[in-house]
Amino acid sequence: MTGSEKASAVWFTTKGQVVIPRHLRKLFHIEEGTKAVVQATPEGILLRPVTAVAVRRIQGLLKRRPGQQSLREEWAEHKRAERAKE
Repeated sequence: MTGSEKASAVWFTTKGQVVIPRHLRKLFHIEEGTKAVVQATPEGILLRPVTAVAVRRIQGLLKRRPGQQSLREEWAEHKRAERAKE
């Protein structure tokens, strides 16, 4: 996605709800019940959907190659090294 994407106008309800335009819901794989992370930024409100597609991407980043320590083992080793320094 580029910075030249067309901006869409939305309205907030009295409850603070907003409807995301259909083309953006499709683009970001947002379905009914999708959760999102909301964050204040200097530019305004950042809304990041937590979709199945995003979760699969993250899982792929966390996968280890055969022979590598698991994240749990790596964390335990890190904590042991920290305790040894004390």
